Parts: sequence; structure tokens; C-alpha cells
Amino acid sequence: MASVTFNHVHKRFGNTHVINDLNIYVEDKEFLVFVGPSGCGKSTSLRMLAGLEEVTEGEILIGDRVVNNVAPKDRDIAMVFQSYALYPHMTVYDNMAFGLRLRKTPKQIIDQRVREAAKSLGIDPLLDRRPRQLSGGQRQRVAVGRAIVREPAVFLMDEPLSNLDAKLRVEARSFISKLHQRLETTFIYVTHDQVEAMTMGTRICVLNAGELQQIDSPFNLYHNPRNVFVAGFIGSPAMNFFDASLKPQGDGLVVDTGVIQINVPASKAGPYRDHVGKQVVLGVRPEDIHDVDYQPANITPSHVEANVDVIEQMGNEMILYLEEGGKTFVARTDPRTQARIGQRIGMAINIDNIHLFDAQTQLSLSFDTKTEDAKQQKAVVR
Repeated sequence: MASVTFNHVHKRFGNTHVINDLNIYVEDKEFLVFVGPSGCGKSTSLRMLAGLEEVTEGEILIGDRVVNNVAPKDRDIAMVFQSYALYPHMTVYDNMAFGLRLRKTPKQIIDQRVREAAKSLGIDPLLDRRPRQLSGGQRQRVAVGRAIVREPAVFLMDEPLSNLDAKLRVEARSFISKLHQRLETTFIYVTHDQVEAMTMGTRICVLNAGELQQIDSPFNLYHNPRNVFVAGFIGSPAMNFFDASLKPQGDGLVVDTGVIQINVPASKAGPYRDHVGKQVVLGVRPEDIHDVDYQPANITPSHVEANVDVIEQMGNEMILYLEEGGKTFVARTDPRTQARIGQRIGMAINIDNIHLFDAQTQLSLSFDTKTEDAKQQKAVVR
């Protein structure tokens, strides 16, 4: 088992800077998820760790060993690809055993590892089948099984669930999380799906355009985002943003968007006072906007009226797409809401959970650096 360190890592393809000064420390037995939009550099980071891409600058360590110039086969890692990459002419057994045979592993050990892995994955009845005879979920488990038999120090997974349907993806998320708990090995997982990231990772690394935006627990990413990008990327539907200004009012402040005015009480105004009179960005999550007729009893509400443009009835909740004064926003409301398209409806914004960002830097005005993972201090400077 081993930790993983990205130490001032850069990756360039010609003049294109794909990864810019990446510093991450992953503890032994941790489950870290790389997440971000397409082209942000998450798969490239994983491929550099696997040895499939060269590091332009900086160092990658597995444990205490710098692996920049170590061949992929000697890095003690196993990788699960998006495409599964199974050999179509081989049986499930042979696919899982192939890597061990290349390493001249004794036949008895190969048989033991393959059958133990197959049993733990629930595919032991399928060992004599070929990939074309398997469902997508079964193929995915074979690909994972091929990695398990290696007994590596680090598991790498590059969007392994992308080819599964929605129901199978949910089942596979749970399966991989349980697998991590059982194997107690370091997992590094890449996905563009923030729901996958939030439900699986012990920590999440958010990337955008090759830059590390924030690395933290799912809870802290949701409740304490560092900047507008993280706030908008984490959460579904995405956070609503409004251009606004901060104005003094008595001992408190007013956030004025031109359509929405939110009174910030003195007890919550402390982090924002330095920005009085300046332009800010107001962020409100859809789940913090309620139909006034069904607003929770324990919130501090600020009321606004808006027109209902679109309704999505989800059964357990109702998603409302609203418009007021040329501004659009989304609310996740109680399913009993009686809203109708074209209707004007009163909404209650929970001001306990609003977020304010600097309009120029896009940084949160109340970001608590104490919640940042102290593990990052272990990212060595060599």
C-alpha cells in the first residue's frame, strides 16, 4: 500500500499547458476523486501517475519513490479504463489472469487470485464466458477484477462507469465504494460526474483548465466552496448566481441584485464588511429557495416573487425554473407545491446558506481556510 504525491507537476503538449503546478498529497488507503469538466486535465493527471504520459516538469511519487522515469509495469499500480479494454477472444478467466501470466506468476497463485477476485465481485459463474456474452455491468466487473488480482499499491480508475446505464451506474458506485473498504488500498478515480464524485470520494480534487481549484471533503466542497467555479460545479441543479452590490443597513448589510434584496443580519455580516459598496456575486443553491407555502420552519427567509417558466415534477421534489426582472433562477421545492407554468409565485430564500463572492477574483468572501485539508501540507517541496 502507498501514498501518492503530485509535487509541482506540469504537463505541456507543445505550447498548450494542460496541467499547471499541481500539488496533491493522497494518503495511503484514501479514495480520492478527480472531477471537473471535459478537458480540465483530470485524465491526463491519472495517466501521468500511471506512466502513460510523461511529466513535463515536477515529480510524482508513489510512497517515497519518485516514479517519473519508472516504467508503468514497475510502478505497482493497476488501472481500469473507460473502455474496459478486455480481450474479446479470451474468456473472463483468461482476461483476469493475463497480466499475472506476463509477470511469470506461478499457475497455482494465478488460479487462487482469479477465483478469489471473481467470487468477491460476483462473477465466478462467468469465468468461462467471453466478453461478448456479458452485460456492460459484468464487463465492468471483469475489468475491475483484472486490476484486483494484481494486488497493486494504488488503483487507478478512469471514468469506468461511463458506458453503463443510469441504474447500473448507481449500483456500480456502491460496489466500488464497498470494494475500497474491503481492499483497504489507495484508490484514485476520475469522473466528470459530480454526483459520482460526491457519493464515492473521501476527498475530491476539483480541476478546471489544468488548475487545482479546491481539494476537500464532499461536505466542505458543498458548504464552503473556495470560488464561483467550485460552487457552480458541485451541486445539481447548479447554484444560482446573481450580480449584486453590498450596501450598509443599520448594523447589518443588504445584498441588492436589483430584483432580490437580502438583508444580512449583523451576526452574519462580519466576513462581508470589507466589500461594502463593491460589486459581488450572490450564490444561492436551488435547495435553499422554497415555495413560501411550504418553507421549512427552521430557516431565516427572505421573500421574492417570480414567474414560473418551467416545471419538472420529480416525485420526491419539484424543480421550478423561475424568472423575475430579466433574471432566471432555479428552485428545488416541496413536491406538494401548487405552482403552475405562467403563474406568479412567492418564494423564500434561506439567507442562512447564501454565498457571496468577489466579482473580480471570483473568490468566496467567507471561505474558511481551516476546512482545507491539512493533508495538503504533506505535499513535499523537493
